[in-house]
Amino acid sequence: MAVLDAKPMIGYLATGILVLGLLRVGHAIFVPLAFSLFIIALVAPLQIRLQRWIPKLLALLVTLSATIFLIVAVGSSVTWGLSKLGQWLLVNARRFQDVYVHWTDWLEEHGIAIAGPLADRFDVTWLVGLTQGLAGRLNSFAGSALLVFVFVMLGLLEMEDFGKRLGSPALQPQGMNMLNANREISRKLRRFMLVRTFASISTGLIVWAFASFAGLELAAAWGAIAFALNYIPFLGPFVATVLPTLFAIGQFDSWQMALAVFAGLNLIQFLIGSYLEPLLTGASLAISPFAVIFSVFFWSFMWGVPGAFIGVPILIAFIIYCEKSSVAKWIAVLLSATSFDHSDKAPT
Repeated sequence: MAVLDAKPMIGYLATGILVLGLLRVGHAIFVPLAFSLFIIALVAPLQIRLQRWIPKLLALLVTLSATIFLIVAVGSSVTWGLSKLGQWLLVNARRFQDVYVHWTDWLEEHGIAIAGPLADRFDVTWLVGLTQGLAGRLNSFAGSALLVFVFVMLGLLEMEDFGKRLGSPALQPQGMNMLNANREISRKLRRFMLVRTFASISTGLIVWAFASFAGLELAAAWGAIAFALNYIPFLGPFVATVLPTLFAIGQFDSWQMALAVFAGLNLIQFLIGSYLEPLLTGASLAISPFAVIFSVFFWSFMWGVPGAFIGVPILIAFIIYCEKSSVAKWIAVLLSATSFDHSDKAPT
């Protein structure tokens, strides 16, 4: 009997592995599709409200224009910041070269000759290439942005008819369950992005003020990078903390000052990420921190930087669908920081 019970589980596991493999291989299609569904969930209420006052196509045009403007604004901030850093590195490359040689000599004087063979080959231009490469990769996302735009446009046009099809008697009760789940996903994703945007703006402004106070060059660029990267949980704040620390080493040539910059930036990220955001999101978005970390790293492995950004929204949608299923509700309970016994009383 145990062997028979295990067969369906093995089948589900094999199907899941095949689906994940397909998502990895077909990332060129599935990444724009995932982003388009995410954007539709965010802007659908705006589209619905505008249709009450203006024609449907005009409402669609306004919604798409507002969406494109916001996406370009966020993407341009990090691209501008990285471009500024690349230009600064080209001018100050010699300074990093001297710091590297000085630290190498200090290590060798104390009997640590691990970097000796690399001292003659060290060239800071690789760091310039890294920052410019990151900016170029962000610009390359514009190629798939056209496909996302098409998916979003078609999805918003068909949204009303799709809702009616889900409510048809032939699809009940699955249709209404899916419709209710989609509405809850849209509501929670909007709350998630609203809180994340507020936290990102706060992080960017505070990092800019801190960098200016510490005398760190390119303070505005550090603020713009911190603002944009804060949308990627864990990985984004980590990069936004490590990069200024490395540049502080080259600028001040002092490990004490670099340590102070590192500590200050981590304090900012900790207060906003560990206190302010949970306070604003409340129990309705309480997700296990382990599940969040795993989702970010897993989807970054699957889809790279876009996966790191979309990982948490995918997790939110997955938890809600599991919550609506009597068979998979236990998965939603395990992945959430709270039980669902009183989910109907969650704040909106």
